Amino acid sequence: MSGHSHWAGIKHRKGINDAKRGKIFTKYGKLISIAARDGGGGKPETNFKLKLAIEQARYVNMPKENIDRAIKRGTGELKGDLIEEITYEAYGPGQVAMLIKTATDKKNRTLGELKLILDNAGGKLVSAGSVSFLFKQVGVITAAVAEGADPYELEMKAIEAGAEDTAYTEGTLTVYTKVEELQKVKESLEKVGMEIQGAGLGFIPLQKTTLSQDDQIDYEKLLETLDEQDDVQEIYDNL
Repeated sequence: MSGHSHWAGIKHRKGINDAKRGKIFTKYGKLISIAARDGGGGKPETNFKLKLAIEQARYVNMPKENIDRAIKRGTGELKGDLIEEITYEAYGPGQVAMLIKTATDKKNRTLGELKLILDNAGGKLVSAGSVSFLFKQVGVITAAVAEGADPYELEMKAIEAGAEDTAYTEGTLTVYTKVEELQKVKESLEKVGMEIQGAGLGFIPLQKTTLSQDDQIDYEKLLETLDEQDDVQEIYDNL
C-alpha cells in the first residue's frame, strides 16, 4: 500500500539554516491559515485540521507568534491575500506520475513557475484527472521511532489502533489509515506513547512504476527544485 510522499520543505534536521527555516515557517503558516479558514474557525479544540497544522508547525519549532498570526490571517482578523490550496497533476522524468499540492496567494504565478520547473526537468503539467485516478486518498501519520525501540512492535500497535498499513524507514514509522479514521488512529497512537511528527491527508499510488538510473537522478533533482519553490507543500508520486 505504501508509496512515496515527499513532504516539500519539511525536513526535520538539526542545524537547518535560517533561510531554509524561514521557508518552512512560510509553508506551515499557509497551512495554518487555510485550516483556520476552511476547517471550522481558529480554535484547534474544535478544528481538527487546524490542530494537525499547529502540531506540525510546533514540531519544526515554529514560534508561537507566527502560529497565532497565521491563524488570524485565516480567520480574517488580519488582512492578507486569499491563500488557496491547489493540487497540480504532472508527469516527471521517466513518466513518473506526480501530484503536487500547493498553497498560494498567486495561482497564476505558481502555475507558471511549476510549468517552467517541470519543462526544464523533462516533465510536464497535465490537465486535472490525467494523473489523480492513479492515486487513492488516505490518512497519513508519521511517528518518531526512538533508538532501541522495536519498529515491528510499534507497527503492531498501529495495526491494533486501526491502521490499514505501515512503513518503517530511517527512524520514522509511517502509518496509513482510512480518511475517516485518521483522527481516531492518531489519538490511539498518542495514548500508547508514540511521538507523532505529523498527520494529515495524503495520497498513495494504486499501482507503482520504476525509473531507470538516469531518470531517477533527474527526478531527484526535480524534487530538490520543487522543494525550493515556496508554494509547494507536498509531492506524491507512484514510485
